[in-house]
Amino acid sequence: MNENYPELTQRFLNYVAVDTQSDEASLTIPSSTKEVAFLANLAKELKKIGLENVRTMSDGYVFSELSSNVEDETIPVIGFISHVDTADFNGKNVKPQIINNYDGKSSIALGDSGYDLNPTDFPSLLKYAGHTLITTDGTTLLGADDKAGVAEIITAAAYLVAHPEIKHGALRFAFGPDEEIGIGADNFDTAAFGADFAYTVDGGPAGELEWETFSAASATVDIQGRNVHPGTAKDTMVNAIQVAMDFHAQLPDEQRPEHTSGREGFWHVMAITGNPEKAQLRYIVRDHDRVKFESRKQTLLDIAEKLNTHFGQQRVNVTLKDQYYNMGEVLKDDMRPVNLAEKAMTSLDITPIIEPVRGGTDGSKITFLGLPTPNLFAGGENMHGRFEYVSTTVMSQATDTILKIIALAQEK
Repeated sequence: MNENYPELTQRFLNYVAVDTQSDEASLTIPSSTKEVAFLANLAKELKKIGLENVRTMSDGYVFSELSSNVEDETIPVIGFISHVDTADFNGKNVKPQIINNYDGKSSIALGDSGYDLNPTDFPSLLKYAGHTLITTDGTTLLGADDKAGVAEIITAAAYLVAHPEIKHGALRFAFGPDEEIGIGADNFDTAAFGADFAYTVDGGPAGELEWETFSAASATVDIQGRNVHPGTAKDTMVNAIQVAMDFHAQLPDEQRPEHTSGREGFWHVMAITGNPEKAQLRYIVRDHDRVKFESRKQTLLDIAEKLNTHFGQQRVNVTLKDQYYNMGEVLKDDMRPVNLAEKAMTSLDITPIIEPVRGGTDGSKITFLGLPTPNLFAGGENMHGRFEYVSTTVMSQATDTILKIIALAQEK
């Protein structure tokens, strides 16, 4: 049980028990009926705890509010945002394990799955001695990304409602779908949300405070081959699979995700499908620097042009789609939310970890929609798979951080 917020752990366990995986192949908004149902129940919970103006937006987001209980109109309106969908790993029948007072050194068997959490493989475990950990049973993900964030925000909101003696400015809360497939915040209504700045609560270990992200694009490479009998293929066959291999071989090996870190960008091949007649490569393209990001996209186009010139016809086609941009490009001009969050963590004896995140959040898109939105830690480790876990202590610290940000916002 979480000592500071006894309902936090149970709230989280209730949320992860529900399958809310988003569906990249769907054409609906939200992408799955599972998310719609979960968000509808969440709206009922928000009304029950006493939040105001709870409503579901056309893009599936559930918005709610808590009015200021002070007369100072100069206090900024602050928003807190998280997503309810989980990633593309099994999210059905999540059966969490609770490991009380973890010793910080032992392996943790994940149910009867044959998998375990071993500090040798996952050294992050070493910092959690004495913590209560919530893990998977080895057959599913956990869903701390981002149901930990959902639970923390709602617990903080409920705490303020239950303690009206705590002074605060006007607050906004939003819970949305489809972050994991990159489209959840495409139509986020910043005007209707009505905040001066906001935070996504969607990060990892305690102290993470992220205001720089990758810029991101997807790339689909479609290849048209010419299939003939291999016995008479000389100077006639164009094997689409081989062309796909030749295409990928022209990207530098050292700029794959497995060979990069920090601010280094990459091309990451996500899938290759096909046969000698047709083939397709799917990539994600990432870089913190916008000029380098544009150059990476151009490199894919240049490889296609080179191959098409070789064949004397259009056999390779690259389709690029920008997904989000480095929110640091905007936040560098308005560091209020970053500075406030850093001050809140420091006052709670939480060491801020401010590094460019090698990924993105809904905050990336929301920031470019005009609402500055850095990202706060939610506590999850090893997210998106069977080795995911979270510390209840860190979840409590995230809730503390939300409440401290709200308190410090009143200071002049």
